[in-house]
Amino acid sequence: MDRIDLFRIFSRVVECASFTRAADTLGVPRSSVSAAVQELEGRVGARLLHRTTRKVSPTQDGAAFYDRCQRVIADVEDTENLFRQTAAQPSGRLRVDVPGRIGRLIIAPALPGFLDRYPQINIDLGVTDRAVNLVEDSVDCVLRVGPLSDSGLIARPIGRLALINVASPAYLARHGTPHVPDDLERHWAVNYASPSSGRVEDWEWLEDGILRAVPMRGRVTVNSAEAYIACCLAGLGMIQIPAYDVRSYLDTGDLVEIMPENRAESMPMTLLYPHRQHLSRRLQIFADWLVDILKRQILEPETRGAGEARPVIRS
Repeated sequence: MDRIDLFRIFSRVVECASFTRAADTLGVPRSSVSAAVQELEGRVGARLLHRTTRKVSPTQDGAAFYDRCQRVIADVEDTENLFRQTAAQPSGRLRVDVPGRIGRLIIAPALPGFLDRYPQINIDLGVTDRAVNLVEDSVDCVLRVGPLSDSGLIARPIGRLALINVASPAYLARHGTPHVPDDLERHWAVNYASPSSGRVEDWEWLEDGILRAVPMRGRVTVNSAEAYIACCLAGLGMIQIPAYDVRSYLDTGDLVEIMPENRAESMPMTLLYPHRQHLSRRLQIFADWLVDILKRQILEPETRGAGEARPVIRS
């Protein structure tokens, strides 16, 4: 088998932590993957993988060899395209994962322009609020909103996403309009539970540069942005939401911004890549395009200290 093919198969096994899963993603029999790794270990004269019944993980030599493989694979791909007539048009498939409503409202409508410009790139677009594992799911890049908890990934900060407080006219007619944080104890919220942790988010606001938080009464708890907005439209409570997410409802009057002087702190938006020395040209092009779209359409202007974390005071 070609040496580069061996490198690619070995790399996929490391990323999937499984011979079977690597074989599925590559579309080859598991036996071929196992044989390729054995051949590669014989060539380099070292054991590259720890094999158990539950998981496959790289040895110390295997981890170092994996990093080298990534550089070699990227260099080969760049070299293969160096003198092609289509070199100006990068090719290949990208697997991308983005939050649900950003994917539906922002990225999907803009994709035709990108694909027309780069007709030889194909996109597998995952649209979910679940935090995917880049390595195990063989994803090239993922867009995350909020604080990061991932390690061993390349992070590209993009900007910050403004949050606003909104409610429906029906809710305000029934419960009145809150004007200051002290009014919150008399109101209801649609509670949002994190899809990954299940933790219900507090109501937050900035006050004199300090981030404050308080749990809210709520008769409904949801774990998706779609349900969060739908329950707010139905008058079940107030919500804190990215401004772009409800722009159309604000324009039609179906939702109303409340407490504009007491917004939550904006959230960081980050593009994450697997830990590799080189990124493919098609991924670099797509990432630059995506960042430009997001900055023009939904991110707030950059401000000094925007990336600094603030302490949270909870009531």
